[in-house]
Amino acid sequence: MKASISTRSYSLTQLYSVIGISKQGVYKYERRFIDQQDKLQLLITEVDQIRKEHGGCGLEKMYYMLNPNWIGRDKFIYVMMSLGYGVQRPKNYIRTTYSIRKNYYPNLITGLQVMTINIVWQTDITYYLVKDKYCYITFIIDIYSHKIIGFYASESLRAEDNIKALKMAIKERKGIGLNMLIHHSDRGSQYIDKNYNKLLFNSNISISMCLNAKENAYAERVNGIIKNEYLKYKNIETIDQLRNELAKAVHNYNNMRIHNSLPNKQSPVAFEEKLISLSTQRRPKAIIYADGNYKIKQA
Repeated sequence: MKASISTRSYSLTQLYSVIGISKQGVYKYERRFIDQQDKLQLLITEVDQIRKEHGGCGLEKMYYMLNPNWIGRDKFIYVMMSLGYGVQRPKNYIRTTYSIRKNYYPNLITGLQVMTINIVWQTDITYYLVKDKYCYITFIIDIYSHKIIGFYASESLRAEDNIKALKMAIKERKGIGLNMLIHHSDRGSQYIDKNYNKLLFNSNISISMCLNAKENAYAERVNGIIKNEYLKYKNIETIDQLRNELAKAVHNYNNMRIHNSLPNKQSPVAFEEKLISLSTQRRPKAIIYADGNYKIKQA
């Protein structure tokens, strides 16, 4: 005798009842899922746009730039990492300065408290490989606002190329007194150059030098940011292309990139604009530590 197999059909309503959910609940879940997929697709478009302008921007910084109100920071990072938006950092080193053992200046900035711009400028040189040739980029940064105020890309390490970046910085701050300003660098030969020093002396700018690279940490960090978050994502084959992309990168860094160490995660330009309305007593304080780093504390 054959065993008979009976089958019974169930409606979706009965199934929902058995597993303890309502038809309306399932509908809401489907709508919420579709809505989140739509939001995620829009978010990916915005992430792609940021990566186009800030090629190496980290995911946490990107989250605060976008500030999506429907997804938390950690989940945003997890989702974007799973979609392949992580950033790998290269580990290369090329010597860009040659220290002078004599005729250097003492470190004037360690322990200094800074409460406005044009008190300390830090400068450094970094390399950038264009096809099969190394080029060099000089940056001058106001450490209080993080703003890059002078820069230049060249095919050599001659001091006259650093002078071009310094002239740009002085022009950028034209009309603002520089008599309280300290220019801080490593002991590279470019910064001992008599014409470079003459330009500083004629502008009433004091000279400060670090004993080792760690005391010039912030300028070196900016080197890495511009190269790894911006330039490495561009197809650069000539020095002219490098200069063009460098100018774009500095603009984005100064005007659009948020800085976690600035109050309210502002850009350098936004931070400087805010300073105008603040009295000296209300301005944040920056303390420069022995390792060249500093931390801004809200007044």
